[in-house]
Amino acid sequence: MKKYIYMIAMSLAAVPALAQETYENAKIAGEDLNGTARYVGMGGAMDALGADISTIGTNPAGIGLFRKSSASLSFGVVSQEDAASFSSASKTKMSFDQLGFVVTTRTSPTSFVNFAFNYHKSRNFNYILSAADGLNNASQNKLTYAKQKNGLAFPADNQGRPIFNEPYISCNQLDDIYARGINYDEGQNTWYYDPAQGYTLDRSHTGYVGEYDFNISGNINNRVYLGLTIGIHDVHYTHYGEYYETYANNNNILVADDRDISGTGADIKAGIIFRPLEESPFRIGLSVATPTFYKLTTSNYTTLSDNGGTAWNTESYKFKLYTPWKFGLSVGHTVGNYLALGAGFDYADYGSLDTRYITDSYSDGWDTYEESKSDEVMNRHTEQSLKGVATLKVGAELKPDPALAVRLGYNYVTPMYKDGAFKDGTLDSDGSYYSSATDYTNWDATHRITCGVGYNIGKLNISAAYQYATQKGKFMPFMNYLDNDTQLDDNVANEVSVSNKRHQVLLTLGYTF
Repeated sequence: MKKYIYMIAMSLAAVPALAQETYENAKIAGEDLNGTARYVGMGGAMDALGADISTIGTNPAGIGLFRKSSASLSFGVVSQEDAASFSSASKTKMSFDQLGFVVTTRTSPTSFVNFAFNYHKSRNFNYILSAADGLNNASQNKLTYAKQKNGLAFPADNQGRPIFNEPYISCNQLDDIYARGINYDEGQNTWYYDPAQGYTLDRSHTGYVGEYDFNISGNINNRVYLGLTIGIHDVHYTHYGEYYETYANNNNILVADDRDISGTGADIKAGIIFRPLEESPFRIGLSVATPTFYKLTTSNYTTLSDNGGTAWNTESYKFKLYTPWKFGLSVGHTVGNYLALGAGFDYADYGSLDTRYITDSYSDGWDTYEESKSDEVMNRHTEQSLKGVATLKVGAELKPDPALAVRLGYNYVTPMYKDGAFKDGTLDSDGSYYSSATDYTNWDATHRITCGVGYNIGKLNISAAYQYATQKGKFMPFMNYLDNDTQLDDNVANEVSVSNKRHQVLLTLGYTF
């Protein structure tokens, strides 16, 4: 018997149009609860109450409720409760979370025009993911074998042998290196694969999305408040992971993957707050945010090691991502000068995420412009995998003394992923082909419980907040593949339960002038 193990050349012909994959895009599009300690301590339920710099990015009209100019700075610590040690990753990190100011200008005895700037970390990617399970003869190379058998991987000659030097985009690039486990028995004239016994996956995620907001707002006779914010988003995302499969023949496989995503985006947010009854402090807020129009660059360095040696691949390309529209409804009420109550509801349809190819670029001598079109195949997969997300926010602030404030809040976010969603490595999309990892996690709802205190000393105010966020998910090492051919059998892995339990301690220093 003669056995052939196919060693794949990893270099590929240049592809002019590239786009990203649904699950990676979902990480960029999501948001955390972050900002000033007051805002976090009240669960983010301040969109109708206003007069906090963090409302600049949720309901810009909230800046219109400021009566005096102010500046604030926020920083703290974020720690993952359920993290296991991996590589050089740390489960606890310091975080610089917010810096901003508001300048107020009185235009009449009862009206203001305010200008504001604020930076805040809208997404903190610091997270360590660990999962392990048996595979019951399922494996990555069996999945590659199934794709090849059904014409979803490599082009083949008239004997069914893969032709590796022809361009193709309908398989994941990891099929290149997992094809090392696809073998040919010349005597039996059959292909076969090495079944796996189990796997482990460890991955560290680091980085952040920084948001820089510029605002103009004001009020009309202390009754109607209007605001407009232009936001610039700055993306810095990195992950490093090691996926290890064990085999009965001791030809174990280790895939190590580095991926970086960076770039910028822009959006516009508008809001209104009004008091329907002149004699009542009860307020209603409405807000809308355009999609964030991202221009991003992603790159990876991936290696596969087994007893036969090491194969590697590196790719870098640009793509665009347009997030969904976001809508908000909020209410707020104050009782005297000692109690504030707020509630809010936000909605965004993440199934409408628009992943886009770069089709052309040109320069006018001053700047470079890029044209793009939607990746229709990946966008259909996104629509089938993601859904609308609602965020419910409630919070309260009690002042037992004019200088002291005590805050409580709760923030609930519905799941982004549909039941049965999966990362599809067979899509005829460059976003699927150039994905350097096949695992995915379908995350459930997010629960955030918050509390905080604040104290005023003249013009100086100091606030602290604590946030506990918990989220459960279902992890899969690769997509399941079902086949009616009894010679192949199904390639099915079990779901593994994972979680992300995070603690945040936040401190804000503010000054009124």
